[in-house]
Amino acid sequence: MQSPQQENTVTSTPAVISDHRQPATSPAAPRPLYVGSDVFRRAAFGKNHPLKIVRHSTVLDLVRILGWLPDDDFRTSSPVTVSQLTEFHDLAYVEALQYADSTGQVDPEIRSRHHIGTFENPLFPGLFERAAMTVGGSIMAAELASEGHVVFHPSGGTHHGRPDRASGFCYFNDPVFAIRTFLKLGRERVLYVDLDAHHGDGVENAFVDEPRVMTLSIHEQDRWPYSGAAEDRRNGGARNLPVPRGCNDSELDYLVQHAILPLADSFSPDAMLICCGADCLAGDPLSGMMLSNVALWDTVEKLTAFKVATVVLGGGGYNPWTVARYWTGMWGRLTGQAMPQQLPEEAQIMLRKMSCDLIDEEDVEPAWLTSLVDSPYNGPVREAIKSLAAKVVADRQP
Repeated sequence: MQSPQQENTVTSTPAVISDHRQPATSPAAPRPLYVGSDVFRRAAFGKNHPLKIVRHSTVLDLVRILGWLPDDDFRTSSPVTVSQLTEFHDLAYVEALQYADSTGQVDPEIRSRHHIGTFENPLFPGLFERAAMTVGGSIMAAELASEGHVVFHPSGGTHHGRPDRASGFCYFNDPVFAIRTFLKLGRERVLYVDLDAHHGDGVENAFVDEPRVMTLSIHEQDRWPYSGAAEDRRNGGARNLPVPRGCNDSELDYLVQHAILPLADSFSPDAMLICCGADCLAGDPLSGMMLSNVALWDTVEKLTAFKVATVVLGGGGYNPWTVARYWTGMWGRLTGQAMPQQLPEEAQIMLRKMSCDLIDEEDVEPAWLTSLVDSPYNGPVREAIKSLAAKVVADRQP
């Protein structure tokens, strides 16, 4: 049996591993489940905020229009209690957020201490219930995954939340609660993979001293929150892949084959949490990455093929069309659906009605309104990508 110091050590692996894992779904496996709530249909984040766009309700409506979500495969989450929230978050912060939501006001001292009521993390009606529902959904997702289901919770993925404050549009940190749920249920090695364009700093920080958890983040370098350097291994339990601007499908595939899968194989998880932020897609206004949704679906499919308890979360994403298409198609891939060449007219009408202050009307690509599947964004694999992959799988810490 390994000692705690040994548990997160990555042993030497070949540059490319053989794909011995099983397909994401099989006839004997329980059906994937979708976790959501009507709470996420309500307007949120007020005016002049990147997340005031419609995301979660569009995804849910699209998968239903496509006939991909039988009622038996949907689970309605419940909000967590204050007592549950304080298993990770400070009581003073939880109560401050609850009070601010109920009164619609934030004292300047509270704003400064807890970072709520700011432009970044604004107050809006129903904020506390929405944030608590996000956590409740991720706890439920981990519980269902432990029963054998692959569980999709696109409203989750608030990976920047800190114990004592909001950060990066995230009030509570639902991935932390999902991981803690896996551990409570007896899982011994939980792998967290973050594909969001922004470093999953809140999750990494939460488990820096927990040898049963490894956090692995691919994110754009020199992008807020300006953390997650390749050299930062956080006591051995973290691996970070900060990619240069313009990261393309070929480069993501290189990192998956030469870093992500070797690291996952070496860690040998018995549970997995994947954060699928959509801001790494080409066309997102808050990222310079250039990935297609197909490349990201392929990545998640390779990870779910480990056949361990798996939760797939959402995350960031500020282009409502690319977000909706990505997460809708993600559910399609998880459930083995055939992707339509063209969306039904009802779906196209819904997409045409959407808008985004960060994207000019003339910049809306026609394919965003009519189809799910992106054209690939292939390209050369830069030396920086190859060096990054080699660096993060090195045995010794820098």
